[in-house]
Amino acid sequence: MRSVTRFAVSAMVLCSLSVARAENWPQFRGPTGLGYSAEKKLPVTWGGKEGENVLWKSPLKGEGHASAIVWGDRVFVCTVEWPAEVKDRKKVIPDHYVTCFAVADGRQLWQTQVQPGPWVRDDFRSGPGGGYAAPTPCTDGKHVFAVFSSSVIAALDFEGKVAWRKEITPYTFDVTIGTSPILHGDHVLFACMMAKKNDSRLIAFDKATGELAWDAKTPQVGFGHSTPIIIDVKGKPQLIMVAGAMGSGGEALQAFDPSNGKRLWWCKGGGESSSPAFGKLGDGGSIIFFDSGRGGAGTAVDPTGEGDVSATHIKWTTGNYGEAIGSPIIVGDHVYRLVSGSVLKCWNAKTGEAVYSERLPVSSTWASPIVDANGNLYFATAGKSAVVQAGPQFKLLATNDLGDGNHASPAVSGGRMFLVGLKQLWCVGKR
Repeated sequence: MRSVTRFAVSAMVLCSLSVARAENWPQFRGPTGLGYSAEKKLPVTWGGKEGENVLWKSPLKGEGHASAIVWGDRVFVCTVEWPAEVKDRKKVIPDHYVTCFAVADGRQLWQTQVQPGPWVRDDFRSGPGGGYAAPTPCTDGKHVFAVFSSSVIAALDFEGKVAWRKEITPYTFDVTIGTSPILHGDHVLFACMMAKKNDSRLIAFDKATGELAWDAKTPQVGFGHSTPIIIDVKGKPQLIMVAGAMGSGGEALQAFDPSNGKRLWWCKGGGESSSPAFGKLGDGGSIIFFDSGRGGAGTAVDPTGEGDVSATHIKWTTGNYGEAIGSPIIVGDHVYRLVSGSVLKCWNAKTGEAVYSERLPVSSTWASPIVDANGNLYFATAGKSAVVQAGPQFKLLATNDLGDGNHASPAVSGGRMFLVGLKQLWCVGKR
């Protein structure tokens, strides 16, 4: 009995060490915001009738398609729920929840209700939860910063206590808030790209207090729902933002200094729903790839310019393709883009030459892909998913189904993948 107890204690210690050393997934699309993971032990197959590699599932209160985030031994999810007595959801703002689960077993650690903001929405095209819980939260390991589409942002500590809450005004967003908050230094950065251009701006909240640190007006572009990324260019950080309403514009892609909101450069193209991709190429160069997300052409641009780079730094463009609300991803010297009809397109990242176009057996093209350290591309949701080997030859490694289809993108940590379904939070990992 003593040896069994010692074994159990040792196992618990090893498990704790594994969680402590695991890669954190602190925001939409992970540590870099680009969908890259250092994990090498993620499962390729899961689900099905026997629940292969499903480690646990935990019920969700309400619904949404915000992705999960992970820090240490905790998983955080945002959802909304209308009270049972509500008859017309278009006239009532639902209850907002931030929920914390244990990574190890899915046990709910706490659930906090956040007071809604002022925006009562009546256009529910944007998915589960009426789009009220579309933005993915972010965390610095001390607080979770959550945005809901009633136009409110809140900071909660790791015990679930609300540290501060701010309404985001004005709120002339188009349909919903699709962009997610990101972190840089002492600031929470948020892109408020509005249907009313004069209201559009990029804003920074102080992490500690929620007070406005800076406010960069962007009236030159139309609305957008994409999440910005922060990249390194010549040793300096740049915030890259895409916004341009449904069509193409002369300044759809913009770069800012994330410390103060100063605009650095801009480029023509399309920009509305999907976040940009960034990749360093084998020849030492790098590109940003972006598109509208609502159909049209994609554009690859060198991010080293200043001012209007439309005539000088565009490397190549694609032909037109359909809606592609999920984000593109660059792996090595290839750009991957899942478009309407569940068609995966691949281009040579250096030249723009089409490499292949193949259909995938997936239930959502809204979720953004990730890639692990083995070069496995995961087009994964809690519904039908596909895993593809990165490279110039199309190779479908597996198809999987959890039967709880949603649009949320995956989060990964410690050899596990966390998928937000309509009803459950799922954790898959190698058994």
